[in-house]
Amino acid sequence: MIKFVVKRLLSMVVILLMLTAIVFLLQKLSHINPAHAYLGANASQAAVNRETHILGYDRPFIAQYFHYVSGLLRGNLEVSLRTRHPVSTDIVAFLPATVELAVSGLFLAMVLGAVFGLISAARFRGAGAFRMLLMSFASAPVFLLSLLGILVLSGNLHWLPGTGDTSYTNAPTGPTGIIVIDGLVHGQFAVAWDGVWHLILPALVVALGPAVSIGRVLRGSLEASMLSDFARTARAKGLKERTVVLHHALRNSVSAALSMTGLQVGLMFAGVVVVETIFAWPGIGLYVDQSIPQADFPAIAGVTLVLGVGYVIINAIVDILQAVVDPRVALV
Repeated sequence: MIKFVVKRLLSMVVILLMLTAIVFLLQKLSHINPAHAYLGANASQAAVNRETHILGYDRPFIAQYFHYVSGLLRGNLEVSLRTRHPVSTDIVAFLPATVELAVSGLFLAMVLGAVFGLISAARFRGAGAFRMLLMSFASAPVFLLSLLGILVLSGNLHWLPGTGDTSYTNAPTGPTGIIVIDGLVHGQFAVAWDGVWHLILPALVVALGPAVSIGRVLRGSLEASMLSDFARTARAKGLKERTVVLHHALRNSVSAALSMTGLQVGLMFAGVVVVETIFAWPGIGLYVDQSIPQADFPAIAGVTLVLGVGYVIINAIVDILQAVVDPRVALV
């Protein structure tokens, strides 16, 4: 088990180094001079050359890359060309809202996926209608689901708010930056509940697609387990089908669902960026959306690296959880 964990951690480091190399190469291929963009279009060539030297962009390519990686290790993601603040500072300010949305979406995806898989495999009453409804919503693009949610659930029915993360202008902003938690910490329960209310619709939109993928894998694994010898033995003992599914087949089927959950994290991060833009959610998705029109490559690269690190770490955790659930995985 220890050898397996070490192997996964080493592979994580290699993947992250490859990601930094790709991001750095794309920045060079963009032909955007960060020094010129930082000083503005009216800056003189002498000022641009001086700033280029200060930032180290006139060094050899390899030297620039090692300087870039060493800066990343120190938490230096360069300076945003739009906000004129360090990208790391901007990300720290915007990241909590994204973490709130992503974690909520992942939780909903796992719950909906588990329900979908169990109902489909056990063939409970109404399973066909539930499966058709969930797959219909999940087959729609994220932006379309977001717009439909805003128009129907927020605009017409007024069930859920459609923009922002709170309706309160004086909502607390610390210590975590997550409205729900900060509201509870400061004893402002109305603010916390309002934050939950604003979170439901965007989190549901983010979760629907991954939920179906997780549920379909879980259903297939459950159906295979239900045909195995131990399931037939359990039925021969007189156990109900529900008991066979929940107490015998489920443990042997979780590993495949966990693997699919890790794969869906990347899709979920992409969905979060789109959803934050449509719902005006104050996270790094909205931050990068505002940075793209101004060719703010340091901000775009910083967000890409943060999302990439999050994806790699979550997949490493999923691999380790798989080894815990099914020790045979650690032998691979």
